[in-house]
Amino acid sequence: MDKEDISHWQNLIMTTATEVGIKVLAAVAFWVIGRWLIGVAVGMVRASLERQKVDPTVLRYVGSIVTVTLNILLVIGILGYFGFQTTTFAALIAAAGVAIGMAWSGLLAHFAAGAFLVVLRPMKVGDFVTVAGVTGTVTELGLFTTVINTPDNVQTIIGNNKVFSDTIQNYTHNPYRRVELKCQLSGAADHQSAMAVLRQKIATIPNVLAEPKVDVEILDFTLVGPVLAVRPYCHNDNYWQVYFDTNRMIREALAEAGFPAPMPAQNVIVTQAA
Repeated sequence: MDKEDISHWQNLIMTTATEVGIKVLAAVAFWVIGRWLIGVAVGMVRASLERQKVDPTVLRYVGSIVTVTLNILLVIGILGYFGFQTTTFAALIAAAGVAIGMAWSGLLAHFAAGAFLVVLRPMKVGDFVTVAGVTGTVTELGLFTTVINTPDNVQTIIGNNKVFSDTIQNYTHNPYRRVELKCQLSGAADHQSAMAVLRQKIATIPNVLAEPKVDVEILDFTLVGPVLAVRPYCHNDNYWQVYFDTNRMIREALAEAGFPAPMPAQNVIVTQAA
């Protein structure tokens, strides 16, 4: 190999290395600047939604979707700059998406259900609900799961698909709810007087609503005597306080008024043979 060939190959290598180096530096610059622009765009979208007082869960959904979409476009753009066929790359992404979708169908079902929960809003963070057989306060509505803190302070995580496909009871949605209790009376007691005493006394319990008024009616009959349905109304935040106070008031009010304690009794008739 003579000097001219060596010089030719040296020039070719230097030219190729320079071009590749410039492209690599440009790709790095595109990536850094693109990531920065993506952060700015996502921040602007979130700020715009916050000004419109959009639910925080919706903000997280929109932010995640915008971030992932822009990052995919940025990667495709950089690959196109290097000369890769982006149409083929897009087809590969689509095929991979189909394969991942089939493998993670359950996870995607949770994601879709989470999107419906955000759009339809049957509940929100802070609501006291019963979903999928779990009762408690909603602490988080995530992309794939709903987090509920039960009254006995246990964090319970439920898949969104199970939440959305089951019955949802939202106790916080209405301004008040009914506390349902029972009171067993003695068969010898004056039920009308007992009902009047309970209506008057239970109405004085803190956080019991004046309207609707306390319901005290005969619900059932047993061998001991009539069973009263005792139903005060209160805000959901005061439910357990009213529940326990009403139970105590039933016991104390009837005892103070002198009503006989309900006790099972049987009449035994003895017939003596002649």
